[in-house]
Amino acid sequence: MTVTFGSHTLEWLGYACARVETADGTVVYTDPGRYGTLDGTWDDDYGAHPHPHGRAYDARDGDVVLVTHDHHYDDEGVRRVAKPDATVVVYEGVSAEGVHESSGRDVAEPEALDYDIERVAYGDHLDVAGVGIDVVPAYNRADGPRDDHPYEFGCGYRFVLDERAYFWTGDSDVVDEHGDLDVDVLLPSIAQSFTMDRHGAADLAHDLRPDLVLPVHYNTFGALAADDEAFAADVASRGVPVVLDRPREGE
Repeated sequence: MTVTFGSHTLEWLGYACARVETADGTVVYTDPGRYGTLDGTWDDDYGAHPHPHGRAYDARDGDVVLVTHDHHYDDEGVRRVAKPDATVVVYEGVSAEGVHESSGRDVAEPEALDYDIERVAYGDHLDVAGVGIDVVPAYNRADGPRDDHPYEFGCGYRFVLDERAYFWTGDSDVVDEHGDLDVDVLLPSIAQSFTMDRHGAADLAHDLRPDLVLPVHYNTFGALAADDEAFAADVASRGVPVVLDRPREGE
């Protein structure tokens, strides 16, 4: 399903991959790939929860691709979404070795991909293809129930197109660094097992007061199960617009 936000269109393609396109055709992707979400196999292997169908996807139309951390880096996913002249923005901690250690997957080093690779760290800002990008800390709080993403393991991204600011939280709890962000569209994880849950994400939406909330990174497999309808009702009850991008019953 495609979501319209002013002159922009948004789509959740599954797992952590969101696609944003402006009226002039500039396209940004977040964390493409994994779990069959872009190669047509997700439905057969994992399709037990409300989630975008994992259709075979090979658009190769992305001007900018954002990669947050090892768990979300998929070289084949990048190839399926990136233009030949795309810029792939990769958090400094991402490596082929780290991916293999964390998930047993063998991937190409980001610098081996045939794109312009920009490595970034917390607090960095860069402008690429008319997109302003800020690198935001993403981590599990030391006093919280999760410890899969220590500080500096990965990041989130605030990116601006046509003066509209989007924020993909990455794999993170709600953390202090989120508090001062100016956000028009919030793309939070609500997956709970490894990141903020739907309650924390709703609190973040309440605090940031975006013009739209589109949750992503949930229901891809059992450990990421979340009640997105309860999340949407919670956010809406706080006066914040929210939309769910997933197949309707029978689709």
